[in-house]
Amino acid sequence: MKQQTLIKNAKIVNEGKIVEGDILIENNIIKSIDSSISVKSADMTVIDAEGNYVLPGMIDDQVHFREPGLTHKANIETESKAALAGGITSFIEMPNTNPQTTTVKKLEEKFAIAEKSSYANYSFMFGGTNDNLDEILKVNPKTVAGLKLFLGSSTGNMLVDDPKTIEKIFSSTDMVISVHCEDEATIKANLEKHKAKYGDDIPMGKHPIIRSEEACYISSSKAIELAKKTGARLHVFHLSTGKETNLFTNKIPLKDKKITAEVCIHHLWFSDEDYERKGSLIKWNPAVKTVNDRAQLWKALLDDRIDVIATDHAPHTFEEKNNPYTSAPSGGPLVQHALVALLETYHQGKIGLEKIVEKIAHNPAILFNVEKRGYIREGYFADLVIVDLQSPWSVNKSNILYKCGWSPFEGNVFKSRITHTFVNGQLAYNNFKVLDVKAGQRLTFDR
Repeated sequence: MKQQTLIKNAKIVNEGKIVEGDILIENNIIKSIDSSISVKSADMTVIDAEGNYVLPGMIDDQVHFREPGLTHKANIETESKAALAGGITSFIEMPNTNPQTTTVKKLEEKFAIAEKSSYANYSFMFGGTNDNLDEILKVNPKTVAGLKLFLGSSTGNMLVDDPKTIEKIFSSTDMVISVHCEDEATIKANLEKHKAKYGDDIPMGKHPIIRSEEACYISSSKAIELAKKTGARLHVFHLSTGKETNLFTNKIPLKDKKITAEVCIHHLWFSDEDYERKGSLIKWNPAVKTVNDRAQLWKALLDDRIDVIATDHAPHTFEEKNNPYTSAPSGGPLVQHALVALLETYHQGKIGLEKIVEKIAHNPAILFNVEKRGYIREGYFADLVIVDLQSPWSVNKSNILYKCGWSPFEGNVFKSRITHTFVNGQLAYNNFKVLDVKAGQRLTFDR
């Protein structure tokens, strides 16, 4: 049976333009976009956007939803619900769960979990290690987002630190290779110096000195050099330093780039000045760095040396985060507040709505060859978000949806709110309520 939903009176933000019009959804597809579409059936659901903005749903290319094995912190169901509340309709989840996603069998087991429990569209990265090249070569690039390599500290055996292995992986796959770049030897040396001075209770403000600009730059510059040598398709996750931005180009269109970069919300929002107030709640790897680094990240984002904005959503319990420096884990929850935080920077005059949409939706779709998502186009899946830019609300315990129950944005008042989120044509979130609609689908890739 044909299901139709008509969104009326919208300001549609898409492909560098904002146009007023209506959007007709038929089943899970955008059927028509026009200046005015009339109601032709009593069965048609009509939603009046009331002059609010409609954006393509965000495609978050880097999340940690902690399932399987770490579900006391989060799971695919809870975090995908929080993602919908944050306007994220598709996510790509990382392999450092327990067990790790480093065999095709474990990867398919994860897809089976998501098929049953995800409220948003989903895919996963396959994890590379020092000894699983045979498994990497079995992965079907049409059905998996890409390959993730930890070239800096990681859990278990996921640190890939053998130069010959890295070169072999870079030379052997056509998949997008996404990398976490921090030099392990530099970090270890810095940590030992600080432990000698402070013991385990190192001040949190020392985190960007321990996980330093140098550690990031050594690793990312090596990865880029190797990608150029081998012709690998390289995507550098979560840039945190201004120095690294100079390794990337804006001279060619994204579709032709072989080496691309991402920045995360927390590196655009916080700086080292916030450690005193927020402490371990803003302890991430790579570290939040200086005000100047943040300014340079913004500059590179706006001039297109940085291609994508993501979250690196990585929840831990509040109790875990309240440990001393050496045992407080890095990472924090972000999917629910990513888009509203970006809209706040729009209100501050830092970035246009069209540019936000490019970095959170269009560019991840291009970069990962996501099929029929990331744009508001006829024939594409109806993953849509309606936002009211003038409806302030504050983040507090009562409206946080993460399983971990806290947010680094607690106490913030955001001017904008997400009023509706559609996943594959179904209304899945409406004014602070996630509906009981599991409309998420496995992402497919046009490769």
